[in-house]
Amino acid sequence: MTSPMIRAVLYGILPALGILWMLDAPQWIDWVVITEQYLVVILGLALLAGLVTEPLPGRLVVIDWALGLAALAAWLWMAWNYEAWLLDPLGRGPEKWVPAVIAIAVSLEATRRHCGKVLAMLGAVFLAYGFFGWLGPGIFEGAYMAPNRFLLYIYTDTNGIPGLVLKVGATQILGFIVFGATLNAVGGSAILTNLAMATMGHRRGGPAKVAIIASSLFGTLSGSTVANVMSTGVVTIPMMKKTGFPPRYAGAIEAVASNGGQIAPPVMGATAFVIAEFLQVAYTDVVAAALLPAVFYYYLLYRQVDRFAAAQGIEGVAREDLPSLRLSLLQSWPLLAPLGVLIWFLFYLGYSPGKAALYSAGAAYALHVVREPGDALRAIPRLLKASGATLIPILLVCAIAGIVIGTINTTGLGFALTLALGKIAELGGIVALLAATAIIAIILGVGMPTTGVYVIVSVLLAPALVRQGIDQMSAHLFIFYFGLLSMLTPPVAVASYSAASIAESDMWKTGVTGVKLAIVAYLLPFVFALNPALLMNGTWLEISVSCLTILVSGYLLAEFLATRRAFGGGAMRWLGLAVALVVGGSTAVLPPASLPVIALALAAIPAALLLSRLGAPALAPKETT
Repeated sequence: MTSPMIRAVLYGILPALGILWMLDAPQWIDWVVITEQYLVVILGLALLAGLVTEPLPGRLVVIDWALGLAALAAWLWMAWNYEAWLLDPLGRGPEKWVPAVIAIAVSLEATRRHCGKVLAMLGAVFLAYGFFGWLGPGIFEGAYMAPNRFLLYIYTDTNGIPGLVLKVGATQILGFIVFGATLNAVGGSAILTNLAMATMGHRRGGPAKVAIIASSLFGTLSGSTVANVMSTGVVTIPMMKKTGFPPRYAGAIEAVASNGGQIAPPVMGATAFVIAEFLQVAYTDVVAAALLPAVFYYYLLYRQVDRFAAAQGIEGVAREDLPSLRLSLLQSWPLLAPLGVLIWFLFYLGYSPGKAALYSAGAAYALHVVREPGDALRAIPRLLKASGATLIPILLVCAIAGIVIGTINTTGLGFALTLALGKIAELGGIVALLAATAIIAIILGVGMPTTGVYVIVSVLLAPALVRQGIDQMSAHLFIFYFGLLSMLTPPVAVASYSAASIAESDMWKTGVTGVKLAIVAYLLPFVFALNPALLMNGTWLEISVSCLTILVSGYLLAEFLATRRAFGGGAMRWLGLAVALVVGGSTAVLPPASLPVIALALAAIPAALLLSRLGAPALAPKETT
């Protein structure tokens, strides 16, 4: 078993190396380092740390160290020879392909240990297709490439492992991981929870609303739905149960709120920067596009929670048992000030996201030193260790993404997938294509980290959507949403099951309740795929009408889903659902801001108010499971 000290060093060296690189440390000593050399060195260190910190069962530490050191040596060998190899692209001797085999094979094993079998198998399948795809049937027959040439392409080419995705992971995402870890190390999670408690805890169903606010704010920085559930859920779920929420409902609220943090600007679990790099657009364009869908996601969740609490008679927490709002605001400056620094560097000074995040982390640490000087030195190992532990699976996912991208580029598989999905569009129309893409995205996203979900799924599926006329931003956000929904969709609803373990509730019931609470996340992507006005891509009239229809539709859906007594039950209840779906669906299927859409939205407003009153007088029977 590796000692805690060695584990801490292995974890800490990764963010430390990344920070030095992003602050241009090599230039301080006039040392010329190519970006790809840095990328493969940090990946090699991540492999060593990943294997040693997630050892094989039994007393097999020697094997873990041997594999890790072999992988590190293989990537260091490439870094050392990289400039010479650039001048010798035709040389493909064993001095190149043998370390390539070691580096790639160990990358798959480390990924299996940290990210699960699904992602590791995906990488292995794409490698196999790279070698044998030329034997495939029909449109899936890939181009032939000599095995050693294919290996070296994956190992050394900027379209392989040391490519764009790994670069984003080892720079932009690394910066925000350090920022998030710094905020957490100096008490940011507790500050967020206290602030949410002070503002929402006394309201109807207050603890659930606290979970929504705290999880949305913390989740956008954490980069992991499950980590968000486990950090905020241990506080919010017991509170929800104590005030009367059934355990399955408490767990589902936390899971859905935590998952929403990954789609909420400005950080989106660090995926916003990957989307910007993939689409070659400004980061602010991604934030603007993702804003309205995230607002409606939380709007509908909030409405459902509020209506459920009203139907069940669940009150908030007594004021005297909550933190003081004034005191919470005063105590929140160590969190709010660094966020202000982040916004200043990002949007006013125009710094790169990763570097802006590092400066913001420095501001958070400086404030912590002022507040608690005695903890100044002890905090550094904590935040470096936390950053490294989070960074390892991210870098491994980036490596697998490099394998996938490299295989697609060399074999023509991307064209085959686009052609296959195009056939679906020809037979069933654009909606059938979107539905098939959504199902594939959910399946491929099972068990992956947030960034990995987007990278893998977008590389495979986005080109087909774009080729059928879907706007690029809409296509990528559509895929991102459904990849993330794998966290909530049974039978492998990782986020819901994690929350269920805290709530001590039935996992399947918690997962089904989570799907109901997140219904807007299953519907909105179809709307903005067919009508990009919801992504701020349109005139102000089109955007306003789209928002109005979704707002009214969400209001009715919340009434329908919150309780069985909505609209008085029976036929009126189903009429409310029909109105909600027609109003919301009109935004997608009719031209933006057309007269029928405007008339339907305006007519639905009094209908929504009237129908919602029909179910108001009596409380629904108490739910206890």
